[in-house]
Amino acid sequence: MKLYSTNNKDLSVSFREAVFNSLPSDKGLYMPVEIPSLSSDFIAKLDQYSLQEIALEVAKNLIGNPIPAADLNALIAEALNFDAPVVFLDKHTAVLELFHGPSLAFKDFGARFMSRVMAYLSKEEKNHKVLDVLVATSGDTGGAVALGFLGVAGTRVTILYPKGKVSPVQEQQLTSNDQNIRAIAIDGTFDDCQTLVKEAFNDPELASAFRLTSANSINIARLIPQTFYYFHAYAQLLRQGIKNIVFAVPSGNFGNIGAGLVAHKMGLPVKHFLAATNSNDTVPRFLETDSYEPKPSIQTLSNAMDVGNPSNWIRIMDLFEKDSSLLKEKVTAYAFSDEDTRRGIEELYTDYGYIACPHTAIAYLATEAYKEKNPGDYTAVFLATAHPCKFPEVFPPEILAAIDTPEQVKSLASRPSKKEELGTAFQGFKQWLLANR
Repeated sequence: MKLYSTNNKDLSVSFREAVFNSLPSDKGLYMPVEIPSLSSDFIAKLDQYSLQEIALEVAKNLIGNPIPAADLNALIAEALNFDAPVVFLDKHTAVLELFHGPSLAFKDFGARFMSRVMAYLSKEEKNHKVLDVLVATSGDTGGAVALGFLGVAGTRVTILYPKGKVSPVQEQQLTSNDQNIRAIAIDGTFDDCQTLVKEAFNDPELASAFRLTSANSINIARLIPQTFYYFHAYAQLLRQGIKNIVFAVPSGNFGNIGAGLVAHKMGLPVKHFLAATNSNDTVPRFLETDSYEPKPSIQTLSNAMDVGNPSNWIRIMDLFEKDSSLLKEKVTAYAFSDEDTRRGIEELYTDYGYIACPHTAIAYLATEAYKEKNPGDYTAVFLATAHPCKFPEVFPPEILAAIDTPEQVKSLASRPSKKEELGTAFQGFKQWLLANR
């Protein structure tokens, strides 16, 4: 697998280099030189394959030689040891549940796969420095990365999250791991956390002192496994004779929907994608005006989507050759307020008896908005990206009482929490890293 920077198509690096040096020096993002098309026979027979079998075929085609098929198969079997079921609410509406992994969020797909890819490739590295993984999180990424890398030899993870802007359950998932996992509460926004991580990669002194890589969706090893569940969802629908599908995707940093669009480029026949955002509406405004104007992130109920300048948007524009007219043919974006979000949660519970986290509720609202203007014979599948138990403060008492809280969340309360606190100045973060090698 060869990759180039979105800022320089003449730059070519290996998969290994893109994994360990996740951000090109020109501040673009890595993209595959070629996105392979899967065979039409494989697509037609997707209903005959399991999630793990689908993941192996997709990963083999994307990654190529760096990891032999047998090793890749073992890696996938270990990483993806949970399911992602499609649950029907009515004849034309379904939800793809992506929260059945250990951290109860869709980020488990990317984090667990990436951690094992890094561990595998590190065996052949001549550089014996600890692999320092930096990750900025607006909520769920950090918890998934923490559990994905917990106890992985030769790695050390530093998680940056916005102080006071993640849920109590999310914060406990970030700060109660110890071992090789460290958490820093940044007195700012997710965008500030993301900026600190990017500045660290571009700092020569840190690059010399550490073996740095990222676990955010800017890392191509996070993006690849997120394609798997789109194929798997299609396979489940195909078993019921359904082929005409619209996916509605909760969108913050736009890695999730970016992976779906890569799956489409590989041959997955998707009718349309809906990018569902909260009040951080940079992308919906762009698709309406053709003017891309990032703004400071706004705190909302759907905190994992509180991103004012989504990193992965440049990947999506790259997929469509920076042609917004082509993009609009495949993607429609919606923005919803906190009031809308509460309404979506109430509607899902009242109409279907289904309890959705705020991010999932926003995706549901996008499907309803799209169906109203685009009637037809298709199935709208919205992605459930996190278990509702992670957001107890969002729900009214009646719904909160009906949530079945998994044991791994109940046990968090008894675990000690440990975190550092820093401001948004890069020098402060840099000095902390150097002092805590």
